[in-house]
Amino acid sequence: MLIRLRLLFALLICCSYASLAQSVSIAGQLVDNNRQPIEFANIILRPTSLGTTTNARGEFSIDNIKPGSYTLEASFVGFETRHEDITLTEDVKNLKLVLKNQVELEELVITGTMKPTRLSESPVRIEVIKSEQINLFKPSAASSVIESIKLVNGVQEVTSCGVCFTNNISINGLNGAYTAVLMDGTPMYGNLASVYGLNGIPNMIVDRIEIIKGPSSTLYGSEAVAGVINIITKDPSTQPIFSIDLMGTTHWESFGNVAFAPKIGKTSGFIGLNYGYNNFFDDDNGDGFGDGVNMDRLSLFTKWNIHRKSNKVFDLSAKLYLEDRRNGVEEFMKNRAYRSLRGSDTIYGESIYTRRLETFGTYQFNVPFNLKLDFSASDHQQDSYYGSDHYTASQQIAFTNLVWSGKIRKHDLVSGATMRYQVYNDNTVATEVLNPDSTITDVTDKQFIPGVFVQDEFSISPRWTILGGMRFDYYSSHGLILSPRLSTKGKVGEWTTLRANFGTGFRVVNLFTEDHAFITGQRQVEILEELNPERSYNGTLSLNYVYSLFGGVGNLDIEAYYTYFTNKIIPNYDIPGKIIYENTDGFAQTSGIGFNVNHSFHVPLSIGIGVNLQRATESNRNQEGELETMNIEFAPNWSGVLTANYQLARLGLSIAYSANFTGNMTLPEVYDLDNSGSPVSEPRPTTSKPFSIHSLQVIKSINTRFSVYAGLENIFNYRQAASPLSGYNDPNFAAGFSPFFDTSYAYSPNHGVELFLGFKWTIDRAK
Repeated sequence: MLIRLRLLFALLICCSYASLAQSVSIAGQLVDNNRQPIEFANIILRPTSLGTTTNARGEFSIDNIKPGSYTLEASFVGFETRHEDITLTEDVKNLKLVLKNQVELEELVITGTMKPTRLSESPVRIEVIKSEQINLFKPSAASSVIESIKLVNGVQEVTSCGVCFTNNISINGLNGAYTAVLMDGTPMYGNLASVYGLNGIPNMIVDRIEIIKGPSSTLYGSEAVAGVINIITKDPSTQPIFSIDLMGTTHWESFGNVAFAPKIGKTSGFIGLNYGYNNFFDDDNGDGFGDGVNMDRLSLFTKWNIHRKSNKVFDLSAKLYLEDRRNGVEEFMKNRAYRSLRGSDTIYGESIYTRRLETFGTYQFNVPFNLKLDFSASDHQQDSYYGSDHYTASQQIAFTNLVWSGKIRKHDLVSGATMRYQVYNDNTVATEVLNPDSTITDVTDKQFIPGVFVQDEFSISPRWTILGGMRFDYYSSHGLILSPRLSTKGKVGEWTTLRANFGTGFRVVNLFTEDHAFITGQRQVEILEELNPERSYNGTLSLNYVYSLFGGVGNLDIEAYYTYFTNKIIPNYDIPGKIIYENTDGFAQTSGIGFNVNHSFHVPLSIGIGVNLQRATESNRNQEGELETMNIEFAPNWSGVLTANYQLARLGLSIAYSANFTGNMTLPEVYDLDNSGSPVSEPRPTTSKPFSIHSLQVIKSINTRFSVYAGLENIFNYRQAASPLSGYNDPNFAAGFSPFFDTSYAYSPNHGVELFLGFKWTIDRAK
């Protein structure tokens, strides 16, 4: 019996040792570049769900781990995530991990100088929105580029029409026609697409968005007056083999992204499909028209990194965009009746069919020096009805840019030659010519615009850099256009950078595409003279300071800007029922100052705050020859943006909050009607009240492949106080057909609060 007890006791001891041998532990410390401990960082052992957070000394430990090979993931807001492969056969103690600071200054950008440059080294200030930020603050299935760039201070979405709610981008008070939009560094969007095309760029294809506020005509042509938005598409080789993102909203909207990233030999590809659907009629303000636009949207995108034996770059992309956009009275919208009612003179509605096809790419020549060709081509077709008026527009653009870059001693040189051929026509008075015999001829506008440019980035010293450039464009109607550029960057302190930029701009006005009031409502157009090109002179001064405070890191940006226009063409709405266009005999000015702070705390919290103060005015001489100055309409006096993100890695949760603030702006004179259908004596308020739009999103990661998200858009249910329409209630005419009907009082989004819910699922490439 005693022997049996001894044997049993020995067996229990052996089992205990065996049990202990089946689990190990790991312990260590997490520090930053300066060997300072990082508190509250997330430590996860992949592919398990085991994890922890660091304490006040940056220390961590994980127990009860089965022996084997793992990847230790250490992450914290404001730092580069580190993945450490480790094989555990016994306890590991005193493991030291270093996380690198990942502040904005380390981003690699190309827009400012047309070559890859670290943000800290660029003479031009560039703001970057990465795909991670887009997915975090905006439901990606629903969002377009316009939605995403609203995260940048000084950039606003401007609503152009109170019925079809077309929109554009405003940078520092200047609308979308003053901004050059690029895809992978290549100009893609002419005037027509600046209104309709930007909504068709789904975020699923976006790797990052680079934004320059200020002149960039030297590199990107004369349309880059207010700035440049460069959409950098994703690298196919780094994308999951398959991904899907679907979401729905309480407005009965449905959005989705589906993407496939095949690989053929050493050539990588990306094929993506984005759709949007909304067929819900809502009239909360009681004006008889829908408060938001209905649409069917389909966008198909593909990109290929074609392998070459020389390993030189050859990227080729294409996108097809189709949109059926409509709004109007309920009878026009119900059961898709608009399909048969387009053009009705008794039931008002607006229906816009858009078809856009584009291709673009880069080919690097197999030569000893750096020579590449950027190219693009697009075809944009629009077929629209605004009430009973039928409008069509067509635009084709072909573009090539041959670029050489090289370094000679302290000089980084970039030079090139561009060729742009564009064809535009519509059925409005904007493209009509009055013949001597009083007949009218419709003329297609065809332009071949060659250009050359050169740029020199010269390092005066390790701390100071000067960038100078010059561009020549030739327009058959306007002759040779000169666009100079001068920038400088100085490291005035170890963590302080000063930048100054100056440049000029030149722009030809296109009425149909830039001012939607031209074709919607019942206003008559009067063009008092031939419209000459606008010219501008712009300067910016910015200061960036990187700091360490409150147990975290951050950066402070201060930017001042000024733009002076000659011949600034602004539509005049002062006379009811008319829009008057003419060259100004005075000038226009936009000026302002912006403040931005982005801070990452040592807790997993990051906050961004931006405020932009601006003034946009035009000055003209009255009949007595006196100079009169007034505010430019729809340019807010101030604006702001706020973002906050908190991560709970142990629970797999990310909580993101964003808010956009818009200050008061000058509005056109709009008159309501009395009971007899006559305009009242006093107009509506010609200054808007400040408003804000707040959104919240929560993302829950189930595992590395699957996540769900939910949130609220427009949390406080903001809607424009007055209807964006006037004259809709004329008792003498059907709704929308009154001579006083006007859609120009739209100054803010009119989409009320909504709840959204969605999921994402990815399948990674096999390793």
